[in-house]
Order: sequence, then C-alpha cells, then structure tokens
Amino acid sequence: GMQSHLQALLSLYKLFCPEQVTITLPGKMKTYFKNSEGPWKAAITAVRQRNQRTSPLSQAVFLGTSQPQSRKRKWNAQLVIPASSANTNHLEEDRENNCFYLYGTNKSIPVEQLQTFPQLLQNIHRLEFPSQMGSVLTNPLLLHYMNCVKDESIYLRLYYWMGQMLQEECTWCVVDNPYEEEFKSFLETIYKAECFLQEGFSACEEFLYKTLPLWDGFCCRSEILRLVSWIPLSSFSDIKSYLYDPLAQLFFTSSIYFKCSVLESLKELLQNWLNCNVIQMDLEFSS
Repeated sequence: GMQSHLQALLSLYKLFCPEQVTITLPGKMKTYFKNSEGPWKAAITAVRQRNQRTSPLSQAVFLGTSQPQSRKRKWNAQLVIPASSANTNHLEEDRENNCFYLYGTNKSIPVEQLQTFPQLLQNIHRLEFPSQMGSVLTNPLLLHYMNCVKDESIYLRLYYWMGQMLQEECTWCVVDNPYEEEFKSFLETIYKAECFLQEGFSACEEFLYKTLPLWDGFCCRSEILRLVSWIPLSSFSDIKSYLYDPLAQLFFTSSIYFKCSVLESLKELLQNWLNCNVIQMDLEFSS
C-alpha cells in the first residue's frame, strides 16, 4: 500500500527523475528527506569562497548528514591527543610510596609505570589500559602491546574514538573550521602510528573512503596521501570506486606535482600490500 515513507521516497524520485514515476502522489505529505542537497551546496559554496578569498560560511556543515551540525569548541579548546592515564588514584598512591609493583604480584599495572620494553613483556598479562584511547597513538609501549596482544576490545575502542575525531575535525567536511594545522598534526600522528604497527586503522580507511570524493586535493595534501598508502587490501571494485575514481578526478585536473604525489602514494600502497602478503605467506608456511 501507499505508506507514508514510500510516498516520500517516490516523491524524491519524482523530483529528480519525473519520467520514472508515473503515479499521482498527494500534494501535501510529511517531509522525510530534509535538505537533501544542503551538504553539497555548502561544500561548493565553501570552495568557491575559498578560491575567491572571501569570508567562509558562517554555518558549520558536516558533509553526508541531512541536518548538519558541528561540535562547538570552547574558546580555548584545542584538538589534543590525551596523555596516557589509567587509574590516576592508584598511580598517585604508588608515586607517593615510591613503590612500583612491577614483578611478582597480581595487581594490575597502569601503563604509566612501565618505562622499558622488558617491563612491558614481564607484565603484559596484567597491564591496565588507559581510559582515554587516544593516548595509544603517541605511546610506543602501548603500540607494542597492540601488536603483541590482539585484543578486539582495544581496536574497537580506538576505532570509535578515532572515527569520531576524524569526522568532527576534518577541515573540508566541516565548513568554517579554523583548526587546519591541528588537524594536519592529528593526521600525521595517525600516520606514524600506522607505520609503527605496519597496518592501517579501519576508522582511518572509512574516513578516507567517505571524504576523498569531497576532497579538493589541496587541504592536508601530504598527510592524506600518506594515509592512503596504508589502506588495507580489499576487492578491486571497492578500491576502484572509493579510492581510484576520486583520485582520478583530481589527478587529471591538477598540477604535475600533485600527479607525482599521487603516484608516489600509490606506489607505497602497493609496497605495503606486497609486504603484508609476504608476511601472511610466511606465517602460513611456518604453520
């Protein structure tokens, strides 16, 4: 039957392709798809104003949302990757007593008490992970821990935190975002962590696939192309539609420098795929 959601969908089809919808639809109905072109119009306007060096849009817009909103920062807030902090109370007590229970006890150990890699190995079974997952990106011991212990919960926590930060801070997805340098630094930190782990983050992969079609090829260019080199191997259809096609549109309309940068990034991507494949083959052979 003619349900309200179905009528709304058909009316949207009729708006863009009237020849495809031949039935008569009621003139008045509840609106289910508000501002369907709003994000694209905002992005086009932002690019036009940036090229004309005029004032940017006053309203912040997320690309890909029906009712765009932006997280409002406080006047002195910054994009800060949190420091490692697990159980602060226990840590302060241990510092006051000048007592570090690193060996021969079942007590969980905050990561702040570990100073060396041997200490990490001896206490890896009772390590207390930090409450703020962002601190993993700048802590080599925690990155070692992620490599040694494949704990799904750790990756999930990092996935949700990183995905939210990338969405809120992306300078070409959020119009009128004055924190481009902070976002560049954040992307660089993610890239260094990926190089350390020798694998890309799934949240970063999703972010690239979602935002590359909207990227102007200029903002955070070197950081974005570095992250592209760590996209994990997947089906050719996905790679073509989500990676190659958006880059090709920029490639054929950009400078020689940009073309060379894209080719360098894709070469590194192929090298990373080959290295991961060789490691996987070695593991299968040894098993």
